[in-house]
Parts: sequence; C-alpha cells; structure tokens
Amino acid sequence: MQNHCLATQAKKALLKQSGSKKSLTVRTFFKHCHGDVFLGVSALVIRKIAKEYNSLALEEIQKLMNSSVHEERSLAHVILCMRFRKADCAEQAKIVEFYLAHRNTIRDWDGVDNSAPYILGPFLLNRDKKLLYDLAQSKSLWDRRIAIVSTWWFIRHGKIDDALRIAQKLLLDKEDLIHKATGWMLREVGKRSLEALVEFLSAHHKIMPRTMLRYAIEKFPAHERQQYLRLQK
Repeated sequence: MQNHCLATQAKKALLKQSGSKKSLTVRTFFKHCHGDVFLGVSALVIRKIAKEYNSLALEEIQKLMNSSVHEERSLAHVILCMRFRKADCAEQAKIVEFYLAHRNTIRDWDGVDNSAPYILGPFLLNRDKKLLYDLAQSKSLWDRRIAIVSTWWFIRHGKIDDALRIAQKLLLDKEDLIHKATGWMLREVGKRSLEALVEFLSAHHKIMPRTMLRYAIEKFPAHERQQYLRLQK
C-alpha cells in the first residue's frame, strides 16, 4: 500500500510540472508512440522526481512502464538506472532481468536511450555479450536499438569491438532510427579510435545507409565528409 501511494504521488509530481506548450513541442520528436500523453516535463525535472521516489517497488515501476503517459515511462527508466547504479551484483542482475522482461513497454527511441546504456551497458561490460547479438537480430526495432546503443557504455570504457561488430550486423537495417543509432555509436568509436572508425568506413561506407554514414562522420573535417558522401553516389 505504501509503495502504491508513492507511485500515485510520483505521478502527481509529474503532473504538477506539466506544461501544455512544451508538451506540444516534445511530441514532435516522437513518431512511434501514437496515443501517448505528453506532459512536457523536462528530463532534468524527471531526474529530480526520480531521486525522491527511487524506493518504488518493481511492481509499481512496472505500472509506470506500462503507462500511456510518456513521462511516467521515462520516470520508471530513470528510477531503474539509479537503482542499478547503487545496487550490489545480485540486485543488479534482478533489475536486468526485470528490464528485459518488460522492454516491450518501450514505444520510442528515448525509451531505449535513457535505459539500455545505463543498465545493460554496465551489466554486460565484463560479461558475455551474446544477448546483444541476439537482440541485434530481433524483429523488434527497439530490441535492435537496445543492442547497438548499449555498446555506448563499452565504448566509454575503451572497448570498441562489440560496437563495430554489431554495427556491421545492422548495416542493411531498413529503419531510420537504427541508422541514426548505429551512426551515433560509430561516431563514439571514432572518439576513442579514429583509426578503427576509418577502417570500418573503408570497408563499409559504400553500402551504409546515408543517414548512418552522416552520423558516423559528423566530426570529420568538411572536405572529408564530402569525400565520403561523394563516394556513396
């Protein structure tokens, strides 16, 4: 009962911070979560609310994840990330199992980006990565995005091989949101090893989706970007 009351209070805290004008602006960034209610609460405010309600039971977090209110799902993910960061190994494994079991509640790109790199990323950093390779072959757009975006944590810690291998598996993906996410991770690889990124581009730039390529070479000098783009034509 106490956790149920906390969940209700958390929802009220979000509602109190809602802004109709901002909600209309935010809605334009999301094309997949039809039927969502947008409150227009900023990520910074959501994080502040999450700190206050991070003791919610997983059952109550699940209810937030199932919500049609966009920010309630975001709140659930932020709470999970906070809990994961402070948890011991056993509790982290429990959170990962819970997250994977309920990842079908993800409805758009932010649901992946605000959770997978901070839960699956650190959990799998020094573990077998087979899960991500399986997700990269899933029919689910969000599973595939989870696979590539989770590698951000590896890249951050100087481990780029899995990002490159999963990027290669996604080269022929048909979804724009996968093109963007993969290009983003390739760009992050380039920050750690420009040589590795250039080698990847040399092998694959002709077949890469143009959006993926644009994202990957975003930090290159203008003349180099143009050269890669011309070679694709």
